[in-house]
Amino acid sequence: MRVGVSDLTVEYSSGGYLVRPIDSLDFEVETGQLVLLLGPSGCGKTTLLSCLAGILSPTSGTIVAGETEVTALRGKQLSEYRRSTVGIVFQAFNLIPSLSALENVAAPLRVSGRTSVAHARAHELLERVGLTERVRHRPGQLSGGQQQRVAIARALAHDPPVILADEPTAHLDYVQVESVLQLIRELAAPGRVVIVATHDDRLTPLADHIVELGARPVMVETSPRRVELEPGQILFRQGDDSDLVYVVEAGEIEIFRVRADGSEELVNRIGPPGYFGELGPLLGTPRSASARAWNFTVLTGYSTADFQRLDKTAL
Repeated sequence: MRVGVSDLTVEYSSGGYLVRPIDSLDFEVETGQLVLLLGPSGCGKTTLLSCLAGILSPTSGTIVAGETEVTALRGKQLSEYRRSTVGIVFQAFNLIPSLSALENVAAPLRVSGRTSVAHARAHELLERVGLTERVRHRPGQLSGGQQQRVAIARALAHDPPVILADEPTAHLDYVQVESVLQLIRELAAPGRVVIVATHDDRLTPLADHIVELGARPVMVETSPRRVELEPGQILFRQGDDSDLVYVVEAGEIEIFRVRADGSEELVNRIGPPGYFGELGPLLGTPRSASARAWNFTVLTGYSTADFQRLDKTAL
């Protein structure tokens, strides 16, 4: 099973504003690989997993799993893809509290009509994840690590060739996490792909491939850097990677946000000696708004280190 993502873009409305957590993303995963989607909260990891699972339709681009173009599936074909091709391990386990570990793992098989094999298959999977002695325990009687292993066993119920895991170590301490990490690594075997969304650096040594999402540091050749803009010229757009902090030397800059309906909301208009764009580079987040020259404008761009050394009282 090979998974390929090509020119994938996802846009949605959040609080009335247009948000683009994934923009023209490309990557490929070969069979037997463990791939990490790495990045801070809000960078689009869970959104990407939802697209790979066929739960969310991207705005544009394609996802291919094996010979199947996932983004072209509709109706029954999409439901069959979700059932037979993808197993999902949720961040919060999502086990049914009133059911035992065995019953939780057997549930997907019973729902799909495979009642006759459900009990034996659930036993087999719980043995595989090291929980033979806990099959009758309910989630409330299990540790966090044990619950996560039950969730992994449940995701394997239909023996899917693609396993998607959303922050599988988020609720585990360092004692519990070791067995879960080892299990995740073992799942990535020939015939299967494992894709894990995480911000946990402990997984990086285990990965075959890492896809970094969200804003990444941008190398700047010189700082400070002089920038001249003609009226109406865009300096950066909402969702772009953050690089420099800008000080207005002459002219005026409009800071605006694009709403979900395509309209613009003016946030601020900044003239000399004002500055803007400092939070993105400092926090490592994408631009939360766009910047456009109102008239002929001269700016000086500073790296975060150079900006912090400036005398702010002079601005």
